[in-house]
Amino acid sequence: MPNPSENPIKITLEDLERVEVAEKKPEAPAPLPGESKYGSIKAAEEPLATGQDRGSIFLQGWFYLGASGLIGALVGWGICEPAFVDGPRQAERWGNIWLIPILVATLCLAFGVAESVVERSGKKAAQRAALSLPLGIVFGFILSIFANVVYGIGVMISVEAGAATNKNPAIWISRALGWMVFGLAGGAVYGIVGWSGKKATYGMLGGLIGAGLGGLLFDPIALATHGGAPSRAVGFALMGLATGIGIGVIESALKDRWLYVTSGPLAGKQFILYKPVTTIGSSQQCDIYLFKDSNILPQHAVLENRGSRLQISAVGPVYVSGLPVQRQVLQSGTILQVGRYAFRYQEKQR
Repeated sequence: MPNPSENPIKITLEDLERVEVAEKKPEAPAPLPGESKYGSIKAAEEPLATGQDRGSIFLQGWFYLGASGLIGALVGWGICEPAFVDGPRQAERWGNIWLIPILVATLCLAFGVAESVVERSGKKAAQRAALSLPLGIVFGFILSIFANVVYGIGVMISVEAGAATNKNPAIWISRALGWMVFGLAGGAVYGIVGWSGKKATYGMLGGLIGAGLGGLLFDPIALATHGGAPSRAVGFALMGLATGIGIGVIESALKDRWLYVTSGPLAGKQFILYKPVTTIGSSQQCDIYLFKDSNILPQHAVLENRGSRLQISAVGPVYVSGLPVQRQVLQSGTILQVGRYAFRYQEKQR
């Protein structure tokens, strides 16, 4: 055997300069938990889908409630107008007797189903219609009596003060006060079908303001259109429109906690979190119904009020600020992702 010391290995500086070190390629990341079952959303490789902050105007509460109020009022007017008469025989015509109760009922129906229609939940819309229509009929008859009393007192006071015709603004104010009662009914039903007392309170406040504005403008419209069917159509439509917008604006202005959809089919919609427990999923029975995504479970996640904090508990894959979570307390401004939907959680500044 040769002696190693007789043939030593020699390494020069030139040999070292020629040495190249191969870069180690990063290993592919391991699949996220549940990826094979629910689909892949790789937070480490793909940016969070936040979409645009400004979604469709059709998903804004003030818009779809205003549109539903406009449609509801015109439907109520259209049902009764053919049997409505101006003149001394008003008390004998069913159109005159039923106009206000039916108008209130169709408004309540429209407000009751508007949100479910926008969220594309036909089952929930049918359930809310079945509740809001009878409530609207009852409220319509009861509150129409009360509204006539308020209007009659207002007119009497106005006449005593020298207002002889409906050209006097005092008469307009009297009608506005009477019509505020109708807005109260619409807002109340809007909250009742949503199973939320706070939602009903906000709805009634918005309804009072909106219907009052519509009532204030009814007589000027009648004067401009020379009375009759056109004035009633325009006046009631304006009342329904203003009532819906009022409900939407007040509800949005007074909200405490909400999820704003920044990406997905409902981008631009805000879900105001009224309940202690809010469910999210692909079932139409969920409070937040997410459609057109087979990766979303029937009940995918639950939001729970924990004192002054909101906590999300995940059943399926949920990402908070790009990271998968099972249970997480949310901070205002946090981005959540559930399937193809992204949300921004917001709290009212205190």
